[in-house]
Amino acid sequence: MDSLPFALIVVIFVAAAAVVWVAGIQLSKATDVLDARLHLGSALGGLIVLAVATNLPEIAITVSAAVSGNLDAAVGNILGGIALQTVVLVILDAFGKRGRGVKPLTYRAASLTLVLEGLVVIAVLAVVIAGSQLPDGLELLHLTPDVVLIAALWVVGLILVQRAGSHLPWHEDGRAPEATAKPKKSGGTSMSTKKAAVVFSIAALATLVAGVVLERAGDAAASQIGLSGVLFGATVLALATSLPEISTGLRAIRQGDDNLAISDIFGGNAFLPVLFLVATLISGSAVLPRANAADIYLTALAALLTLVYVVGLIFRPQRRIIGMGVDSFIVLALYALGMIGLFAVSS
Repeated sequence: MDSLPFALIVVIFVAAAAVVWVAGIQLSKATDVLDARLHLGSALGGLIVLAVATNLPEIAITVSAAVSGNLDAAVGNILGGIALQTVVLVILDAFGKRGRGVKPLTYRAASLTLVLEGLVVIAVLAVVIAGSQLPDGLELLHLTPDVVLIAALWVVGLILVQRAGSHLPWHEDGRAPEATAKPKKSGGTSMSTKKAAVVFSIAALATLVAGVVLERAGDAAASQIGLSGVLFGATVLALATSLPEISTGLRAIRQGDDNLAISDIFGGNAFLPVLFLVATLISGSAVLPRANAADIYLTALAALLTLVYVVGLIFRPQRRIIGMGVDSFIVLALYALGMIGLFAVSS
């Protein structure tokens, strides 16, 4: 694709982005039906089903990089996008539900289950930073202790979220007063379970293929304009591969399921580092020690942004600044400062 004219590469990139966007909407619709029929609960549904499906482009890129031995690309792809995927919550907060008297996203969706999901993300990212400092040569059965611990934390997080969704020894089972009522699941009367599964599978496949095309076209465009790989991965590519989260999140909010929108982001960010286990199994060598300074910097930034939203879910600020909650405004400002710092780290 590098040999194609720049204008044609841009057209391919935009077309792939459009496919990802439309497929993301269909994923959300199908997940809503499967969530109701299989009784997953919106938080768990977002954490597993929708979070994994919307990260199919990252899965494909990671597997491809591991097979080709390009482990640096696998690490950069995973860690470079987590911070920006957290910023997707800013977009959902600002554009998901507008109008006079509308409360910020974290006020409407406040629940201890989502706080727990955010803490799982921070815990996983902490292990990522620690694992990057381990020496090479700790492989046993094609695995390293850091990736095993990351996967274990993710599984434990799923179990805790499942238990929190059924009962917590708190007022109203951990749901804050005046929070958005749980949306009534009609079971998807307009779509059968079988049709929902087919739609989900087709949309997931489209997301997978279009995501790979996005990565290839974006990388070719970045090379032609001289944008460094780290900066490209943390900005343009991360935004492009986050389109499924944006489309599914906006639809979830507009249908009244604010929890699913946040759960999709937290769930996806907690799941992405689990791909290091897959990359390690495929390559047979330690992956995280290959992380460079920019990767670790972005990981720390992602943990900080997640912490801001966890605090927002607990304190539930009602004030809005330029159309978004105070926590979203802080996240946006921190991310902008973080990108300035990234230039310094990458130079």
